[in-house]
Amino acid sequence: MRASISTPFVDTRAADLVWTLDHPLVDALAVRTVEVPGARVELRVLGASHQVVVRPESDGGALVETVACLPGLPGGLPDSADRPLRGVGDYRFDSLVESLSRDALARRVDRLHREVADSPGGLLVAFPGDPLSVTALHLAPDSVGDLHWRTWHAYPQSGELVTTTAHVTP
Repeated sequence: MRASISTPFVDTRAADLVWTLDHPLVDALAVRTVEVPGARVELRVLGASHQVVVRPESDGGALVETVACLPGLPGGLPDSADRPLRGVGDYRFDSLVESLSRDALARRVDRLHREVADSPGGLLVAFPGDPLSVTALHLAPDSVGDLHWRTWHAYPQSGELVTTTAHVTP
């Protein structure tokens, strides 16, 4: 799903992003809900940030992954993190921040448009002002019930592309 919005993005650079699993839901600019065996997953784009919400069919709990600029919290994403989550399963998070030339960033954003926007588990939001200002999320469940998703946050003003990968094993 591809969404164009009129709201400018809020985040300004990768170093300002924070990762958390306990932040409340934030009003989203775009949402895509995907039903997978055993869970309902919401892909939520915020102001150049994201939340992924996993709600298992069992009443055991929920996962709310937030990667965003959060007032009062120092920026900086972990390279990786592992957490057991009651009622959800084992969760792993990885992040990578790349510094790219404008041409390299344009190629990557073009690939995201092709691969994510039309996927049944994809959500891509283009922000006004620069065609390279995008946030994309892609959910790829597998046949054994594991969930995998990737997200991309493009910051053309600083030439950065933030890629996160998450994996949940029930």
